[in-house]
Amino acid sequence: MPQKPKIANKNRHSLIILYFLGLLLAVSTALPAYAQSNFLGEFVSFQMVSLFFVIANALTVLAIGFFPKIIEKITNYFTAKAVIILYGTALLGLTLSTTTSLALISIILLTITTNLIWINMDVLVENFSANAITGRIRTVYMTFINAGWIFSPLLTSFLIGKGEYTLTFLVAGFLVIPFFLIFIRVSKNLKIKTNYSRISFKTVIKKTWQNKNLRGIFFIALLLQLFYSSAVVYVPLYLHQNLQMDWGTLGIIFSIMLIPFMVLEIPAGIIADKYLGEKEILTTGIAILAISLFLFFYIKVPTAWVWALVLFLSRIGGALVEAMRETYFFKQVDAKDIGYINLFRMTGPLAYIIGPGLAILILAFFPLNYLFLFLSIIMLTGFGFIASLKDTK
Repeated sequence: MPQKPKIANKNRHSLIILYFLGLLLAVSTALPAYAQSNFLGEFVSFQMVSLFFVIANALTVLAIGFFPKIIEKITNYFTAKAVIILYGTALLGLTLSTTTSLALISIILLTITTNLIWINMDVLVENFSANAITGRIRTVYMTFINAGWIFSPLLTSFLIGKGEYTLTFLVAGFLVIPFFLIFIRVSKNLKIKTNYSRISFKTVIKKTWQNKNLRGIFFIALLLQLFYSSAVVYVPLYLHQNLQMDWGTLGIIFSIMLIPFMVLEIPAGIIADKYLGEKEILTTGIAILAISLFLFFYIKVPTAWVWALVLFLSRIGGALVEAMRETYFFKQVDAKDIGYINLFRMTGPLAYIIGPGLAILILAFFPLNYLFLFLSIIMLTGFGFIASLKDTK
């Protein structure tokens, strides 16, 4: 009988450190996430908020494109230190923002560094992972991150009530300090010398397109990020400004809706590793996302329990797709494949270009809720991408 794969003690210790760092970073990045669209709405119009997110994420895509070369040159560890300092600077800039220009510059820097630091974390976690237990390692890691996201909406709504948006960015900035200190303290554990695959970004794109597994999971990841872009940017806008729901209520609803990420991802990862593989779980998740987005469009009443239920349902789908996205992709690559990891994480900013770009078009002709209808239809393409994947079981 084959032995159950285990994690070496040294790797387990390093992973525990990374799980905790992921939790701290998640709280810090989640606090401004739900507030930034409404914060920008105080300076510019809805349409301009969408345009600005397109610009900020286009610059992020460019930054990610250059990121592998920087990591290869000065190592992932030292790159992460530099990025986290810039991330803290962006939050300080938002705290001090009294003019449109400073707010916009700070949001751009925040958008870029938020994406880059999670790539650094991906590489660190992958250094201590083995394919046979990738599902468990990645979903435990994602559960720690999602724990940070669960409590953040409540904290965000409380902070906005006390000091408007400034206090939210200030608290997020303070959380950078313990993250940075721990990161330096455990540097011995995290300074892994990796021989990265020296491959051009153009070649990475070409090989990803030619590999049906990488291509399929890339587009599934892009669909999930499209859902997140609507959930983070436009659902708070729609509920707060269109349906007139207050931040106290929204904070409770947004915390409740994130519970599936805590309770579903680890079991889904174990099931994918030991029993089913990923395709069946991905199919279920995409179907739930498509239905949920249609309900976002259809429901026009500001009833808290109705929205709590629908948003909770949507995150069941999101949790299942996210768990399988992480599990499947990181079974295909290793830490040395930094180019592929960068391209994979580029789905985030790409979605924040496509989503707001689509919103600009839709808002020119339809009310905001029609964005959710269009995204629901787009989500159905996920079934074709899932069919193209070769299951790992």
